[in-house]
Amino acid sequence: MGNISAHSAPSPPLEVPLSPPLSPTKDDSLGKSSAPASENGLQNPGTMEDLHKQCTDVFPMVFEGGKFILNKALSNHFQVSHTVNFSTVQPPGYRFGATYLGDQVSPVEVYPILVGDVDPSGNLNANIIHRLSPNIRTKFVAQIDGGKWQATQLTTDYKGSTSTSSLTLGNIDIINGTGLAVAHYLQQVTPKVALGSELAYQYGPQIPGGQIALHSIAARYSGSNFTATGTLGGAGLHLCYHQKCSENLQISTELETSLRMQESVATSGFQVEIPKANCTFRGKIDSNGTVCAVMEKKLTPLPFCLTLSAMHSHPKNKFKLGVGFSIG
Repeated sequence: MGNISAHSAPSPPLEVPLSPPLSPTKDDSLGKSSAPASENGLQNPGTMEDLHKQCTDVFPMVFEGGKFILNKALSNHFQVSHTVNFSTVQPPGYRFGATYLGDQVSPVEVYPILVGDVDPSGNLNANIIHRLSPNIRTKFVAQIDGGKWQATQLTTDYKGSTSTSSLTLGNIDIINGTGLAVAHYLQQVTPKVALGSELAYQYGPQIPGGQIALHSIAARYSGSNFTATGTLGGAGLHLCYHQKCSENLQISTELETSLRMQESVATSGFQVEIPKANCTFRGKIDSNGTVCAVMEKKLTPLPFCLTLSAMHSHPKNKFKLGVGFSIG
């Protein structure tokens, strides 16, 4: 949620990976606006939450052990999934997932969107995204574990012609007096430059002094085939650079600095697509000596996908390998 993870205050609940949405859309409607340009040539800049998304999407999402996923589309709007994990890092198990997509309101927008998964113990992850009006979108995230509400998050985005304002409330507990509120604003200043700001406020008995507020500023510069983004606040610095070198090759570089911990981590990665082989390869290496790679191979004409994941930490001399197979 924005850049709250860089702050010293505990982060709000993050969106857990859920079942993939059905075609034809991925909900990036506020990340890359499809709205026509205004009279001065400016477009909506998207949300602060997705400021670094273009860079981080290049990096591989590694996993350990085995993973089997079966997706079944029951209609144009409804899909179910069955996931079985085998891992030594977390307990192996089965999860049932469901995805519902409403009516298509634009070439890249479908609302409402309901995504969730549950395990045999009743632990639930849920996502609800809906557009209340052409300019207002809401998103609710909930996590139930052990019969208790572990995390809740409500986000409302207002999309103007050249700006986006967002308000997020996380883990609000009126009885115990705890919660987190985050306000975002991102403005497209020129066709290539967008500027934004973030204010995070957290309160509760576990916070020194009972409350804390953190402010940060953000900027994005978009070139013909590259994008540079950055956020700077009292807690740290976050810089990203993404470039599309060709139709099938993308590279990204990220720098995260924590002023409180006096630590910096730099990460470089790439994504290569081989259309003739129906294969996508992602890799990254960071300044801590950790190397990660993920290969996805579509076994056409069958609806099968094979995923191989590997991670090696040179300082810790640890190696993790994962194999995934999905149908549908």
